[in-house]
Amino acid sequence: MYEFTQDFLHSRWLILWNHRLPYNPKLKERARELRKNMTKPEMKIWFDFLKNWKYTVLRQRPIDHFIVDFYCKELSLVIEIDWESHHENWAPEYDTERTNVLKWYDLKILRFTNDEIMKNFSWVCEILNKY
Repeated sequence: MYEFTQDFLHSRWLILWNHRLPYNPKLKERARELRKNMTKPEMKIWFDFLKNWKYTVLRQRPIDHFIVDFYCKELSLVIEIDWESHHENWAPEYDTERTNVLKWYDLKILRFTNDEIMKNFSWVCEILNKY
C-alpha cells in the first residue's frame, strides 16, 4: 500500500482514517444511504454470500472520490455490481477513471452484471471462492 502524505491528501480533498484507504468525507452520508437502499442484486450477493464469506467485506465503502459496492481489505478486492446506468453515455469514461484510481491503490476489481448475479449466481460464487 502507498504512503499518503498530508499534501497529497489535501490536494485531492481526501482524509485518511486508521491507515486505511483515503476517502472523501463528503461521501459518508451517501454511502450510508446506499447501504440502506441496496439493489436486488446487491442484496442477493450480500445476504446469500458476502455477509458470511470467510473474509470481511464492507458494503458501499468510500475510497478516494468513489463509493465502491463491496470492499475486502484482506484481499485488496473491490466487487462492483454494474447496473443500468453503466450503459449511459457518460459511464464508460467514468468507469475508466474509477478503475484507474482504484488500481493505483493496488486494488483488484471484480465486476458482475445484475443479470450474472440474478441468473447465474452459482458461477459468481465460484469466481469469488477462487480467492
